[in-house]
Amino acid sequence: MEKNLNAFLKVLDSQDNSTGGGSASSIAGAMAAGLAGMVARLSMGKKDLEPSDHYEAIARQAEKLSTDLLAGSNKDSDAFALVSDAFGLPKETDEEKTARSQAIKNGMTLCAEVPLKNAAMCLEVNELCEKLVKKYNTNASSDLECAQHLAQAGLKGCAANVRVNLPYLKDEGQVRDLELRIEAIEKL
Repeated sequence: MEKNLNAFLKVLDSQDNSTGGGSASSIAGAMAAGLAGMVARLSMGKKDLEPSDHYEAIARQAEKLSTDLLAGSNKDSDAFALVSDAFGLPKETDEEKTARSQAIKNGMTLCAEVPLKNAAMCLEVNELCEKLVKKYNTNASSDLECAQHLAQAGLKGCAANVRVNLPYLKDEGQVRDLELRIEAIEKL
């Protein structure tokens, strides 16, 4: 929890450039999942709604997504740190240049793949919200609406972070695969 709180505080710190839009987008998705879980729990046992186990399943899935998206925020920051560290590696000998180049490639790949995974989870959160829209405790309507907005913002932000890193990847097949995967997530 402390690591997740630190990631959140880094997003709020305009002096810290290690935690940027990818982490913020993942945190938005985590908040959306938390709100969706809350709405599901507030809907349990209410007259004329679905059975409580329906909402319990949504709440459990939302809780897992919230936890995973917070972890995804840290993974996004960690990927950026790998790239930063890789650019600082020595490049005097051919071996050093090869090692540095490989480290940069590995880091940039993570910088595209991590937000892709986070975008997919934001989509799952949005789908949970859609399940709730059909029947839920309407006293929590603004909470559900906020969850939907945050899930969509998280997804769009994560997608933007995938795309901003694609030009740094040299493997055209890998780039096309990542493009197709993020496009598929956005279309759902």
